[in-house]
Amino acid sequence: MNTKLHAICDSQGRPLNLFVTAGPVSDYIGARALLGSLPKVDWLQGDRGYDADWFRDALKDNGIRAWIPGRKQRKTPVKYDKRRYKRRNRIEIMFGRLKDWRRGATRYDRCPKGFRSAIALAATVIYWL
Repeated sequence: MNTKLHAICDSQGRPLNLFVTAGPVSDYIGARALLGSLPKVDWLQGDRGYDADWFRDALKDNGIRAWIPGRKQRKTPVKYDKRRYKRRNRIEIMFGRLKDWRRGATRYDRCPKGFRSAIALAATVIYWL
């Protein structure tokens, strides 16, 4: 079984909230689950998998600007700041730091609860280092 990890991190690349879904599940499920736990921020970066009109509207209702590029199949192109989007590497670095922990990178735990617990432990250590 595959798993997919969705995360919210701050501007310094420290993990704030994590959510685990099955591998073939759409990113919209993770976005919907993490939407209620978003901190008070001015803008949010995400990859193309999180490009949905309902997600952009929900962010706008919370006073958050979305820096998410549009999907290639999108009929109406979405404007986003490409310079600011390049800073998305911080979340990729955070995922890389989580994968430094062998248990999380190799997915020793077959149970999603065990996997999330191992990732949460790694995230706690990463947050304070």
